[in-house]
Amino acid sequence: MNSFTEENYLKAIFKLLEKGEKAVSTTALAERMNTKAATVTDMIKRLAEKKLIHYQKYQGVSLTEKGKAIAVSIIRKHRLWEVFLVDKLHFKWDEVHELAEQLEHVKSDELIDRIDKFLNYPKIDPHGDPIPDAKGVFNRKKSFLLAEINAGQSCIMTGVVDHSASFLQYLDKVGLSIGNEIKLIEVVDFDKSIQVHVKGKEKVFLSHEVAKNLLVNKQ
Repeated sequence: MNSFTEENYLKAIFKLLEKGEKAVSTTALAERMNTKAATVTDMIKRLAEKKLIHYQKYQGVSLTEKGKAIAVSIIRKHRLWEVFLVDKLHFKWDEVHELAEQLEHVKSDELIDRIDKFLNYPKIDPHGDPIPDAKGVFNRKKSFLLAEINAGQSCIMTGVVDHSASFLQYLDKVGLSIGNEIKLIEVVDFDKSIQVHVKGKEKVFLSHEVAKNLLVNKQ
């Protein structure tokens, strides 16, 4: 049986590999886990002994099929718990990440399958991230950053890059949420800040930093 910490490392490696790298450096993993490189090295040795990762010195870390399956399972549990907490227990989307971090380590696959069915097999979590099915298959859709959209184009907000509570609270404050139809009215040359019109709402001004953290699909 794997410890919570081991599962968190596998999940972190999976998410770093999602960015397109073939292997994850110990430095990147230490940064992701907010810990020292020596601690990461010790964990890498343990995970390699369990055949959950491939590791060669100076070449980085990748997941074995077994390690990947565990990582995807943890991500599935996390995102289903987030849906459950928001939809059924009425938590706000900025309140559920840390709770789901605790709940994702539950061992019962039957419980998770029943929650999936109870929620009518959701495809995305409250932040727009895809939820893998029971076979570990993600239903991914091509997304763009709002910062990449040209003036005059319309799009639909599909997710966020920054999952921090402060960022989600800011989006609540300006009235932006998943599913909003957005038309980009103007991009300011000076600082790349933008003016958008959100369907059914007032015009909103957003900084370039905010636009870099919003995922959209073009219409």
